Order: sequence, then structure tokens, then C-alpha cells
Amino acid sequence: MGIGFVAAMFRLVFGLRAATNLSNAYPWGIWIALDVASGVALAAGGFTTAALAHVFHRREYEALVRPALLTAVLGYTFVVLGLLLDLGRYYNIWHPMLPTMWQGNSVLFEVAMCVMAYLNILYLEFAPVVCERFMGRVRLPGPLGALNDIAEAVLRVADAVLKRTMFLLIAAGIMLSCMHQSSLGALMLIAPYKMNPVWYTPILPLLFLLSAMSVGFPMVAVESLWSSWAFKRAAEIKLLGLLVRYTVVLLGIYWIAKICDLLIRGAYVSLLAGGTPTVAFGLEFLIGGVIPLAMLVSPRVRRTPLLLFIACASAVIGVVVNRVNVFLVAFSPLYADKPYFPSFVEIAVTVGLVAGLVFIYRTVVMIFPVLPVHEMPGRAG
Repeated sequence: MGIGFVAAMFRLVFGLRAATNLSNAYPWGIWIALDVASGVALAAGGFTTAALAHVFHRREYEALVRPALLTAVLGYTFVVLGLLLDLGRYYNIWHPMLPTMWQGNSVLFEVAMCVMAYLNILYLEFAPVVCERFMGRVRLPGPLGALNDIAEAVLRVADAVLKRTMFLLIAAGIMLSCMHQSSLGALMLIAPYKMNPVWYTPILPLLFLLSAMSVGFPMVAVESLWSSWAFKRAAEIKLLGLLVRYTVVLLGIYWIAKICDLLIRGAYVSLLAGGTPTVAFGLEFLIGGVIPLAMLVSPRVRRTPLLLFIACASAVIGVVVNRVNVFLVAFSPLYADKPYFPSFVEIAVTVGLVAGLVFIYRTVVMIFPVLPVHEMPGRAG
């Protein structure tokens, strides 16, 4: 985290040219491919789990909603931080909030507005957890103690209002998520002659949306299992085993759409030429398709925490590989002086953001009632 913070300060002070290997030919690097595109996709567990529990009324998955929501909140927050560093004029990031600055023909504008709106909705969805933590426990120190009753009243009113309007927030969150998940794929539609035909397709927005939906539940499983081991808690293995059954269907739909697209466009011919694109697509298909699908169809895998973690982590890594392939491997500018490879500062910032996300997640779950309460052996309920 410390190294990442120093690297971020270096970039903010000395600019993109000094801190990164980005150029006019390669304006987007790992900060977009990993920090933004991958981060947004991996935060999809928030809207997929909320939709399953609250829209389709599968209340048995309610115990997984709060951890998934926290992962989404932190994921989108750190996506914004990564985007802030990638902007050349980062101090103008507030411009999309002004109607005079709006540009309705820009896909990136739509992404900015959706992410900004959805991030606020995520914080509102998480607010009841904060209210639950402090209601009845407000003990302000010294002279501020006179405000205890007011603070308690505000918390209770906020909690009541949020509970009554939560269905609206969830519905808006699902809609906004679908919009910007697909729009991230639409960003690359402006470069038809700079991308490998294996990944360039008119249905790229649809593929981005389907892949994000397919990775939502595996990401929830990875987060749940990892936190159970870290905090020495009993794993929600039965619940997770039921949840990931949906992944088999969603991931299967995604790969069927992707393979049919390759066949219909005839782009599969490019894979026969060999080289880096062939290897990159092979890794994406193996890690993100073959391994998780082959494992998750097995009841034994779904009942075994370690095997389930491996299968779901493979699906998660597969989506990350896809985003890297789309934004970096497939992208081949016409007049590049040299190929792009991230600088130390770019790598340090990315690793620092991931470390910071894990640190804050651990801090939040130690303070707020996010993880489900398990009964201790021998104690009454």
C-alpha cells in the first residue's frame, strides 16, 4: 500500500509521461484494462446477488448480499481512484457533473455518468449496515454528548427511509450496472482497424455484459471463502454450492455467444495463424471457460471449499484475462514506435490499489455487521 501510494503521488506530481509508458499510440494501459475494466466486472457480484435475493426473491441467499455489496462498494471506489490516475487532467474529473459539459455522443461519458450514479447508489445500499452498527450505541465524547439524541434520531429516520426505498435503489443499481458493463465493451468499437478480429466484434458490449454477469457469483464465492479462511470462520459452503450452479448456465451462455460470434464472422481463422493472439485466446478459453465449467458441474467440487475456490478463482481470472486481451493484446495501433509494457509506477499503483482494497475490506468487516453471525458450538440461539 505504501509503495502504491508513493507511486500514485509521483504520477500526480510529475504527470503521465514521467510515470507511465503510455503514449499517443497506446493511450490506455493496465490502469484501464485491470483497474477499471476488470475492477468493474469483478464488482458485478453486488448487482447479481442483489437481483437474485431481492428481485427473484431467493431469500436464502440473503446472507451473501452484504459481503457482495461491500465488495462492490470497494471495487467501484477503487475503480474511480484508478481512473483518476489514468486521466491526464485528473483535476477535471468533476466535469461530467455539469450539464454544460455533457457529450451525448460519447460512450465514455455514459460510462462516467453510470459509474458515478451507481457508486452513490451502492453507498446508499450500504448505509443501513452503518445505521445498524451505531443505532442505540451513539456515545459522543465531552460536549458533543448533547448531540447523542439528535444523532440517534437521524440514524433511525435514515434507516427507516432506506428500508422503505431499498427496492428502488436495487432496481436502479441493476439497470445502471447493465448499462455501464456493456458500455465498457462499446469503448473499443471505435477502433475496428486497430484490433485483432478475434476480439473486435459488433456484439462486444453484449459479451462484456454476459461475462460480467457470469463472474458475479464466482467473485462472491471467492470473497466468501477467502474471508472465512482469513477470519477462521465456518465457510458458507452449502449456500455457495447452490449459488454457483447459476454460474454454469451464465458462463455457458457467455461462451456459446462468444464461440458463435467467432464462427459467424469467420474470425476463428485468425486463431489458426498462431502467435500471441492464439496463445492469449487459448489461455482465456482454458482459464475462463474450460476449467470452471468442467469443475462447477461436479457436485463434489461444489461441496469442497478448496476445489470450489479454485474453480471460482479460475472464472474470475478468466474475465481479467479477457479484459487484458481486449484492451491490450488485441489492440495494435498503426504507427506505434514500440510495443506497450507497463512501467514500474503503473504496476506499483495497481498492486497498491488491490492491497488497499483488501485492507479496507478487512477493516470494515471488523467494525460493521457485514458477515453473517454464526452460532458458537454449545450456545443457545
